[in-house]
Amino acid sequence: MKRWYVLAAGVFALDQATKEIAMRMLAEGFPVDVLPFLSWNLTFNTGAAFSLFEGLGVVIGVVAAAVSVYLIIEIWRLREGWLEGAAYGLILAGALGNLTDRLRHGQVVDFVHVQYDWFNFPVFNVADSAITVGAAAWIWLLVMDARRGSGRSRNGPPGPR
Repeated sequence: MKRWYVLAAGVFALDQATKEIAMRMLAEGFPVDVLPFLSWNLTFNTGAAFSLFEGLGVVIGVVAAAVSVYLIIEIWRLREGWLEGAAYGLILAGALGNLTDRLRHGQVVDFVHVQYDWFNFPVFNVADSAITVGAAAWIWLLVMDARRGSGRSRNGPPGPR
């Protein structure tokens, strides 16, 4: 249980540190090419991950706070399941990372830009990546539970069989 809080704290710290470095070293609108498909490109958004739902920052902030509280409780209750714990920890770190930006700056700091030829992915940050990887792991666990026909939530009581 405690290790998932440590994971969340470490990813949160990495997210905040990289955003601080990006704000100090980069100028908005002046990308820095790193690789042919990767650049550092400082942007700010008031939406959700990958600039979705732009302008709904307050609503997204409230949802992020609620999700964070839920995940803190779920991690505390978790007794087994390393992938579930890692998923919860990553999502918690990402939610808190972007929530911290909203509280400190009124918007989220993004700076990682992946693009090549016709492919142009939205600019993102470490928190967005943590949420994405954690959500993918969580969805995979839910699919595996459904395929096993367990009919129960991972931490809840067994459902009807």
